[in-house]
Amino acid sequence: RTATVWKTLSPFWGEEYEVHLQPTFHSVSIYVMDEDALSRDDVIGKVCITRDMLAEHPKGYSGWMSLSEVDPDEEVQGEIHLRVEVLGGQGGRRLRCTVLEAR
Repeated sequence: RTATVWKTLSPFWGEEYEVHLQPTFHSVSIYVMDEDALSRDDVIGKVCITRDMLAEHPKGYSGWMSLSEVDPDEEVQGEIHLRVEVLGGQGGRRLRCTVLEAR
C-alpha cells in the first residue's frame, strides 16, 4: 500500500514494489483507492497486469493504464502510470512495479 496523497486529482507517488512471482502466476491486480478518514476506503478502480501482457513486453512496460471497474454497478474513470518489469535471478522471478502517478 502506497502513502496517501491528499487533496489532488493527479497524485504523484514514485514508489517501487517487488513481488515474487509463483510459477503458476496469472495476474497481479493494483487497486486505486480513495482513503476516507471517517469511513471505509472506497475502491476507485483497478488495473490487472497479466502474464500475457508481460510476455508482450519482455523488456518491461511503462505507460498509462486505464482503470477498470471492481463493482459492475459503478462507473470508472481514470488511469494510472506504471513502470513494470520482470526480474530473474537466484531467488526466482520477481515483478518490479513502480507506481508513478494517476489521474
